[in-house]
Amino acid sequence: MTRSEPAAPAPASSPTEPSSGNDNSGLTGSATVVGAATMTSRALGLVRDQALAFYFGAGDAMDAFYVAFRVPNLMRDLFAEGAMSAAFVPTFTRRLTHDGREAAWRLGTQLINALVVVTGVLVAAGILFAEPITRTIAGDFAAVPGKLELTTQMTRLMLPFLTLVAIAAACMGMLNSLRRFFTPALSPAMFNVSLIVCAVALVPLMPSIGLDPIMAIALGVVVGGLGQIGAQYWALRREGFRYRLLLDPRDQGLREVLSLMGPGTIAGAALQINLLVTTILATSQGTSAVSWLTYSFRLMYLPIGIFGVSIATAALPVLSRHAALDELAGVRSTVSEALRLMLMLMIPATVGLMLLAEPIVRLIFERGLFTATDTRGTALALACYAPGIIGYSAVRLAVPSFYALGTSFTPALVSIGTIVLNIALNLVLVDAVGYQGLAMGNAIAALSNAGILLFLLRIRLGGLDDRLVLDSLARIAVATAIMGAAVWATARRFETLWPEPGLMEQLVAVSSGIGIGLATLALAARLLRLREFEQVMAQLGRRFRRRPIRT
Repeated sequence: MTRSEPAAPAPASSPTEPSSGNDNSGLTGSATVVGAATMTSRALGLVRDQALAFYFGAGDAMDAFYVAFRVPNLMRDLFAEGAMSAAFVPTFTRRLTHDGREAAWRLGTQLINALVVVTGVLVAAGILFAEPITRTIAGDFAAVPGKLELTTQMTRLMLPFLTLVAIAAACMGMLNSLRRFFTPALSPAMFNVSLIVCAVALVPLMPSIGLDPIMAIALGVVVGGLGQIGAQYWALRREGFRYRLLLDPRDQGLREVLSLMGPGTIAGAALQINLLVTTILATSQGTSAVSWLTYSFRLMYLPIGIFGVSIATAALPVLSRHAALDELAGVRSTVSEALRLMLMLMIPATVGLMLLAEPIVRLIFERGLFTATDTRGTALALACYAPGIIGYSAVRLAVPSFYALGTSFTPALVSIGTIVLNIALNLVLVDAVGYQGLAMGNAIAALSNAGILLFLLRIRLGGLDDRLVLDSLARIAVATAIMGAAVWATARRFETLWPEPGLMEQLVAVSSGIGIGLATLALAARLLRLREFEQVMAQLGRRFRRRPIRT
């Protein structure tokens, strides 16, 4: 790679924002910036989940919280972060490229105000109808006294998070369009910090004011939403943005964003609706099933959030610039490079998580009210979820690629088909093998979604540098197989050595398994001359040696 830092945009006085001559050369560097910030946030996310597991385990309170949070989280991912970001970044980038910053700021301000209006209506309706919504999702909770009522109470408290995170997502879109990746990628850390502080400081106080201790975590969700806005707004002000009370429904850019968000919401719906279906079916599998699936999904999503989302986030502004200038070859090259980087990182991550599922879950969560039974239940779900890592990551790249090309209905139709497939799989598999069948169904649906989208994108772009992708895939598969054998042998050795490991033994076993796996993967990648692995390593080396990350 020729650059270790994304190019700075033109000054505010410039009438247009120039496109870099070779945007692809900064893709790995930008992804590294996002990855560094996201890794910090995800590390705090693990601490957050550890705190929740310690205080609440995988019991009724935790089941109630995860179901209650599923409602605002579903609307957030469908409406705010997913469809809005994918529709807004290309439109904002075109306004920035052709009309300059002042015009782009007007569009950003109007979008924020439109989101406040629309999400405000949704939040008010959700609060009003929280009881029937919750009963529809988790009717089986009524069998446990007070569980359904607690879920409804937390749903009402957490619904305003939708409006807060919609504003945060708009700020993130503007910063990413300006090639400012670190601060927006770090902003979710505010959410995690809020939940950790509330768990430690407020959980013990809730009973004294007549509230269930888990209500402290619900309050932390709302405070975390405010933190995500605050973390980004100061960075936008440094770039020249000033918020104004401005909303013109006739603005062409705003109309374009909102029109893309309709089918875009459907296109991004597969993951969240599939998770909602999983949650509904899991409520019938007894206490702890919802929590086991949620803890395992969080662990499965960790490499996606660090690497997959980082690559997709860095690629989107580049794709949008190429598309705005009608450079189809540039779009094709960017998608191909991003896909190869994802495969290089996600295939080994999938195999590693499957082989080390139980030791990882035990090390991270098994303390306090989180028991050995919870470890086994969560680890089994994690091993079933893990194959979906590749699918979820590829979808995060493919859907925005269609948006950048001005096409939103194709991913919307594919998403609908994927939802139908997931529901069918879940209904069959949950009866056949229990709650873990729900994780299997999600993984198969995610891989199907990704495969169809990439096939259609390949047709739209006249190829994805197919020979390069297939060559990389073959080399990655061989390197991963070698890595997997080393990890398996290491894990079995430690199981024999320490049948009942303590905390330090667990730490040594997991660290050794991961370390030997990475070393084996690096050696195999070097012998197989995997260019994508060398790109990642070279960029990481430059990042640690050179100047600090810009916000």
